[in-house]
Amino acid sequence: MLQFCTYCHVMLQKHENGAAPAGGFQRTSALTAAILCFISLPIYGSRYMFECRIAREIPAEEMLKLTFARGDKNLLGVSIIIFLFSVLLVVPALSQQSSTPRAYLGFDRNDYPGDAALLALRRSFSFAGYWLGPPPGAKSNSWSGKRELVRSLGFGFLVLYSGPQSNELQQKWSEQHVFNNLKTRLSSARKRGASDARQATAAAKKEGFPSHTVIFLDIEEGGRLPAVYHAYLRSWVDQLERAGYRAGVYCSGMPVDEGGGVTIITADDVRKNTGKRGVVYWVYNDACPPSPGCATPQNPLPPSASGLPYAAVWQFAQSPRRKQFTARCAATYSADGNCYAPSDTAHSWNLDINSADSSDPSHGR
Repeated sequence: MLQFCTYCHVMLQKHENGAAPAGGFQRTSALTAAILCFISLPIYGSRYMFECRIAREIPAEEMLKLTFARGDKNLLGVSIIIFLFSVLLVVPALSQQSSTPRAYLGFDRNDYPGDAALLALRRSFSFAGYWLGPPPGAKSNSWSGKRELVRSLGFGFLVLYSGPQSNELQQKWSEQHVFNNLKTRLSSARKRGASDARQATAAAKKEGFPSHTVIFLDIEEGGRLPAVYHAYLRSWVDQLERAGYRAGVYCSGMPVDEGGGVTIITADDVRKNTGKRGVVYWVYNDACPPSPGCATPQNPLPPSASGLPYAAVWQFAQSPRRKQFTARCAATYSADGNCYAPSDTAHSWNLDINSADSSDPSHGR
């Protein structure tokens, strides 16, 4: 970049000192190069303009004075025309640059990693998953009571509550001898959804999460969900909203082949069946590509790179890795098949890694 700045300065000096051969074309060429030089600098960011000034000790007023130098009126007219033409080229480039959404990295795991681990994890991640109840398959919740410490270290949140499995619900209803009565099953699902939502909001309040926090229902299974699950989910969403919280869903963002050339993505299925309810979507898709694998880049891919433009959060790496989806990025994972933070050289805390369009996707700070 400094070479570029040097060239700019030389062109300006040529015009100012008359070093360029006399004659309109030659002098205009020198000035034109200088103008285009400085006009193009915003494309690289104002930081480079600052570096250029410092490196060559060029005052801002000199830049402006020399750019529209005290040459004859014809030369000044040419300069103005070039400037206006350059603006037409630069403004769209700047607009495109500023409209590029920024993505943030976060982690989630079922077990709380420990107080000391949070300091190390904060070096790589902006937000953390936070369970309001026992994670899937667990009987207790090790995250309970840790919100204030997590918040004080600067983490945002992905607030989670474990949802039921379809077969779990079906089995329960079968035992109640109402399996073949669809109306009764739907009613039971709605009652369960409202009850689970009340438990989730009670836990959120106890932990200190403010109103309007997004609580993500953890749906582990992929593919098309049965009608009773959608009844459960709609009731869950409505009850959360009545309690002053927002509903989110953690679910698959990966296509499942249903046969006959038909595929279904769970997130699409949920979106279709929840109507106009304002559900926030956290999708998992660890297939490489689009996933970069177990990676913590400075500029992570946005959630839309998952293939679902409406996703607010994208889980692109899981621990342990799923071999059938991650063969092309296997080298990014540890030898034991898990994903770890760069600072975790002892491989103490295996993680799932996410990108989000906010540093606090649940707005839970």
